[in-house]
Amino acid sequence: MHDVRQIAGLFDMRADFVDAQPYGSGHINDTYCAWYDQAGIRIRYIHQRINHLIFKDPASLMENIDRVTAHSLARLLDQNHPEARRRTLSVILSTDGKPYVVDREGNFWRTYPFIERARGYDEIRTNLQAEQAAKAFGEFQKLAADLGGKRLNETIPNFHHTPKRLQALQDAIAADSFGRVRNCQAEIEFALSRATDCRKVTDLIAAGVIPERVTHNDTKLNNVLLDDVTSEGVCVIDLDTTMPGSVLYDFGDMVRTATPTTREDETDLSLIGIRLDRFDALVRGYLDSAASFLNRAEIDHLAFSGKLLTLECGIRFLTDYLQGDTYFKTKRPGHNLDRCRSQFAMVKAIEENLERMEEMVQVAAGSLKIVAAA
Repeated sequence: MHDVRQIAGLFDMRADFVDAQPYGSGHINDTYCAWYDQAGIRIRYIHQRINHLIFKDPASLMENIDRVTAHSLARLLDQNHPEARRRTLSVILSTDGKPYVVDREGNFWRTYPFIERARGYDEIRTNLQAEQAAKAFGEFQKLAADLGGKRLNETIPNFHHTPKRLQALQDAIAADSFGRVRNCQAEIEFALSRATDCRKVTDLIAAGVIPERVTHNDTKLNNVLLDDVTSEGVCVIDLDTTMPGSVLYDFGDMVRTATPTTREDETDLSLIGIRLDRFDALVRGYLDSAASFLNRAEIDHLAFSGKLLTLECGIRFLTDYLQGDTYFKTKRPGHNLDRCRSQFAMVKAIEENLERMEEMVQVAAGSLKIVAAA
């Protein structure tokens, strides 16, 4: 336990601290739910220690979050949204006006009002939940689409730059520091044979066909809070990787995490496939909120983005395996190789269903009468 009371005193809370307890199941940051008394009314806030071993520049990270959330709130207020302050995180400033504080041990902390009557789910159980989560991510991008000012900071440079992920794999193959290359020749060949796919989105961005936008970059569906009663997507959370990117990275990672028929490290590859009903729910939810600002090239590559982000993740697992399992936590020998094989089996499933997935995108776009830019 950290001294949350002392940390809370560094923020401009305008309420009296009562108590705090550890909260949530995250593995990176330390999170506390704190109770405050405000004129006799009990209210809650989230205090969170930013893991500066992973996020090396917490000040730049919080600058991004503060800019994006403040802009999103302003947009919602302009729309007279009845739940504006529930539909976006809001950064509580420090007593000296910064979006973070630094405690006596040098830890960086941030504070958000608690989003009541909503929660995240580690496992999406229904297509309605998937649809609503995808809609919320689209709304997050839409609210930030016209963010002005300088370009956001890159909190993790080249996070979804797939060609550089492939180059890192090639470097690991050449080094073969742990003598593991001989164990995964088929997986290496699978990745290298798809080098053209790895370049597709970055080439389109470089050519100006697909724009760089403000994106979340970690669109696991448990990063959306769903309303306790209606299951409506209420608020996108975990904004540490919010930075410049492509909407295709966000949508593709939704496909990667929400549509497989099995868990991420399934060893029986014959069980691995894609749930097309779940993909259709993602497409419909996402386009319902995002279609108004997407261009035609972005829409046309939504199905492909699922393949790309799954391929990228498999490449990362394979690279980490070859480098001695130094990045992803493992529970057994060969765990990262099993994860890689599962991801690549999912890539094959997407390839086999890509034409049908592209049809689903066009049907959903047509039903919304989308008039996208050429």
